[in-house]
Amino acid sequence: MESIRQEKINNLLQKDLGEIFQLEMKHVSKTAMVTVTKVTVTPELSLAKVYISLFATNDKQALISEIRKHTKEIRGKLGKRIRHQLKSVPELNFYLDDSLDYIENIDNLLDK
Repeated sequence: MESIRQEKINNLLQKDLGEIFQLEMKHVSKTAMVTVTKVTVTPELSLAKVYISLFATNDKQALISEIRKHTKEIRGKLGKRIRHQLKSVPELNFYLDDSLDYIENIDNLLDK
């Protein structure tokens, strides 16, 4: 069970990371749309699991690998945004959130 503080930090990180991907990381995502669907921080706030959905791209694994290569840059940009809310910026681990693809696949199977 997450504490209220963890939930607030999850929401803060999700909002700020979403803005970073939309506004400042276009050189990484290129034409793809990157959406931060969920962020979960550990109780000691040292690690954040970031789940992202990728749209308008054929090779999602290549794009997630490219995002992981730029983790240090993303963390730096995040640090500039949250420096007044948190003492330290958590380490970021990016995961592909394929739940929307799964739902779409189920819908397609049900339509048949």
